[in-house]
Amino acid sequence: MELAYYSDLAVRLVNSEEPARGTDALTSVEAVRTLFGESGQSARRATDADVTRLRSVRARLRAVFEAAADGDEVLAVDLLNALLIEFPVSPQISGHELRDEDGRPDWHMHIADYAANASAGFAATASMGLAFHLTELGADRLGICEAPPCRNVYLDTSTNRSRRYCSDRCATRANVAAYRARKRLDAGRPADAAPTPRTASLARDRDRTGRTADSAHDSSPAVDS
Repeated sequence: MELAYYSDLAVRLVNSEEPARGTDALTSVEAVRTLFGESGQSARRATDADVTRLRSVRARLRAVFEAAADGDEVLAVDLLNALLIEFPVSPQISGHELRDEDGRPDWHMHIADYAANASAGFAATASMGLAFHLTELGADRLGICEAPPCRNVYLDTSTNRSRRYCSDRCATRANVAAYRARKRLDAGRPADAAPTPRTASLARDRDRTGRTADSAHDSSPAVDS
């Protein structure tokens, strides 16, 4: 199945709102259609009512990410299961691309939805994609950006589970903030003074930030903050 694509639908929907900044991009039918991306047929079914419906689904999907980020895997799974029950899908064999001159299709599994409205279809595929991601890679791969005030979500596909930020931009901002804080502390103490616990902690944060910044591009980037 197109796991990466379907799970990214959940990320895109959640990140259409930035609560800490008071911004919300999901305000019109056009915004709803943009969320669907390449799924033009489903996008054409969108109406004004889907704006409100998708906002409700968005809050529930964010709750899944928050539970996972807090280490409560059971709650994350329960919340996601509730979405899967409410918005079911029908797996279907598909073969969109031809692989040889004889016209034989490249068969693969596709998540097909027969929902009554566009938002229900989006919720079904996004929830299923997120469920596959969680079961295949682990609940700890569902993260929330640690660069304040950003609270964008992301899917961690790094090899060492080290991702902490939604984008390279947020990783860089956190790195710069830690560096400046360390410099301020260094400037406030004598040159021959031993490092304070706080200074040592900031240095460790700087080192971790540098490593995770390199891995921030390993997964599909969320909306930039």
